[in-house]
Amino acid sequence: MKVQVTVMLKDGVLDPQGEAVRHALGALGFDGVSGVRQGKLIELDVADGTTEDQVREMCEKLLANTVIESYRIDM
Repeated sequence: MKVQVTVMLKDGVLDPQGEAVRHALGALGFDGVSGVRQGKLIELDVADGTTEDQVREMCEKLLANTVIESYRIDM
């Protein structure tokens, strides 16, 4: 079974990579972009029967730094 976990910086946390992308887009002539937030998508192949609570535990223990990041699980 495939599970996708999307990890993003929480609102209010500085995103230097996103800011660099926004600046680069402006330099390429894409002036309408006022903000960029960059995150990561983690795709897991897990055993059938794996619960959302188990995936949440994976996120809390390893996949996301919950102090500065939030995550969304799509099963």
